[in-house]
Amino acid sequence: QVQLVESGGGLVQPGGSLRLSCAASGFTFSSSPMSWYRQAPGKERELVAAISTAGDTTNYADSVKGRFTISRDNTKNTMYLQMNSLKPEDTAVYYCNVVRYRSAYWGQGTQVTVSS
Repeated sequence: QVQLVESGGGLVQPGGSLRLSCAASGFTFSSSPMSWYRQAPGKERELVAAISTAGDTTNYADSVKGRFTISRDNTKNTMYLQMNSLKPEDTAVYYCNVVRYRSAYWGQGTQVTVSS
């Protein structure tokens, strides 16, 4: 079965950096586009970034462009989200996502808190 496991979240000061990881199993990772989403308290889940199967095409929400970088390593079945210049408004639970045969799969999420 599809499994997605996020890690790397934590508490960081404004302007700091974090690198999130998403370890995938149970499906052919290298042939699956992947995405990162986030959900802040009281808000809807929103798309943060997406990456193509080979990693050569990426898309970002306007709010994170120039600060976040999505990447993947198909040899390790792992996706990453490098987050720099973090702001308090980036505080949220971050989820990785894959859609397989019209079904969406989510990890358990990892908490990112940006606060001084």
